[in-house]
Amino acid sequence: MLAERPFPRETPAMFTPKWKNEAQHLVKGARKFVDYKRDLLKPEQVEEIESRRKDLLDAIKTKDLNKVNEASKQLRAVCENSLPQEPPLGWLEENVEVMFVAIVIALGLRAYYLQPFRIPTGSMQPTLNGIIGTATKKADWPGFPQRIVEKVLRGRTYIHEVADKDLQIAVSPKGSLDIRDTQFMHFFSRSEIRMTDGSKIRLPAPMNPCSEIGLGATLQAAVRNGGVIPKDTVICEGTIDSGDLVLVDKFSYHFRKPKRGEVFVFNTIDIDGILKRSGPQGAGSHYIKRLCGVPGDTLAIQPPNVLIDGKIAQEPGIQRVARGEGPYQINSHGYSLASPNEGAHNGKRLPQYLSKTSDTFTLSDTDRVGMREYAALGDNSGNSLDSRYWGAVKEFNLVGPALFSLWPFTTGHWGLID
Repeated sequence: MLAERPFPRETPAMFTPKWKNEAQHLVKGARKFVDYKRDLLKPEQVEEIESRRKDLLDAIKTKDLNKVNEASKQLRAVCENSLPQEPPLGWLEENVEVMFVAIVIALGLRAYYLQPFRIPTGSMQPTLNGIIGTATKKADWPGFPQRIVEKVLRGRTYIHEVADKDLQIAVSPKGSLDIRDTQFMHFFSRSEIRMTDGSKIRLPAPMNPCSEIGLGATLQAAVRNGGVIPKDTVICEGTIDSGDLVLVDKFSYHFRKPKRGEVFVFNTIDIDGILKRSGPQGAGSHYIKRLCGVPGDTLAIQPPNVLIDGKIAQEPGIQRVARGEGPYQINSHGYSLASPNEGAHNGKRLPQYLSKTSDTFTLSDTDRVGMREYAALGDNSGNSLDSRYWGAVKEFNLVGPALFSLWPFTTGHWGLID
């Protein structure tokens, strides 16, 4: 192999002619090409490239522009022709490749850093909106262009579902009508009614908000009618406003301790009071609440306040709820005690931890990894199933703080969550 001929002392780039700069970069680029592709190049190809590099170095030394241009052309040609040319990607292959890379990046971000989470219920209002159903007659709906704008800006869907024939609702293995909540792409909540003929009625929201636009009355009538929904029955009619879509920071809790007063997300694995309930909030799903107690705290509720170790909690987020000012008038009584009726499920009363002002609830600060305990309370205290009913959230359940409300844009919640 030919020995590398060193350049003379280089003139600063700003004073070097353009042709010389380009030629010198080509010489260096050819050297890197040989180094990177040596395992694919034949010995005679390596020798030829080195010979062309020597020619270009000689041409640069003579300062003959014609020789430099010719030597540069020869060096480029031998490098380009030394390896088989791969055919260029077609438009389909190129777009599939771009989409694949985008999906891989998105999945990586979701797995380790940021995860989207849809607010399914109203337990965090007015800080964050859940899915809300409002009964309205189709005759009162705005025009199609306005409905499209509302869909984009506020996540509002207009629903008018009518039975096109007599429908017989199937019976589930538990003996009840086969009506179930489902998930689409992990964070879009749906519901469906299954029929004996194998057909399904799919609705773009869980059962609870759909019940607010007539589904509840329709199903009650079906029960009285042996599970039959007669033809031309209006099954539900109205609007469904999407719950807020938030980004959850899955990274921070690896480097800092959770803070009392912040909004956070946790999974429900091994939380018995939640596991005993059916529906989309069962095992393996996620809750979003306000973190109102950290390991070592002793909680009590003396409406409207949360007490930590006998003193009123002063964190801004907790105080907004307790004072019930501005939009928080929705919860004018601040934090309330657990209600016996709210905790009941399938005729059985679930355990309650904070049902009287004298009740206290101490969170374990054990040193065992993952077993320290936290308390979660909803901002809409009168409409929230939370630690008052099922107790502590273990450290291993934590997903991360709610970081940013992405959509809808017109609810007043877009931006950082506090």
